[in-house]
Amino acid sequence: MLGPQRDPYRRRFVEAWQKAQRGDPLDPLEQRIAEVVRRHPEYHNLLEDTDKALAKDWLPEGGETNPFLHMALHLALLEQLGADHPPGIGALYDSALRVHSDAHALEHRIIDCLAESMWRMQREGREDDPAHYLACIRHQLGLPPTTA
Repeated sequence: MLGPQRDPYRRRFVEAWQKAQRGDPLDPLEQRIAEVVRRHPEYHNLLEDTDKALAKDWLPEGGETNPFLHMALHLALLEQLGADHPPGIGALYDSALRVHSDAHALEHRIIDCLAESMWRMQREGREDDPAHYLACIRHQLGLPPTTA
């Protein structure tokens, strides 16, 4: 999401949101993007200004959250839930949803684990560890650990 690949990626979010606002037909990915953006009103103004959305850098050193990364994590989680991959993530989510009715808040707790998992893979240069990721989710959602 950095460098020259950043702009087309960001543009996809901007264009999907702008199409949704105009009522234009959306492809399946654009529909998901629009739904994620709809649940993040704090990003609406940004996505209505293409130049601003493409130019801005959000630096963690400054305590800023990159809205495109944040929304991409939501999209990745929705894909994981839809495919139940890693296996069991859908059941964890459904279990937590029976206790906590705010699906968006649950997603935020899970994407914290997703971001940590991605960071660890990048830092350590290794493959994903689904067991660690699922354990993190269980912990974040207040579910008991599994017994193997």
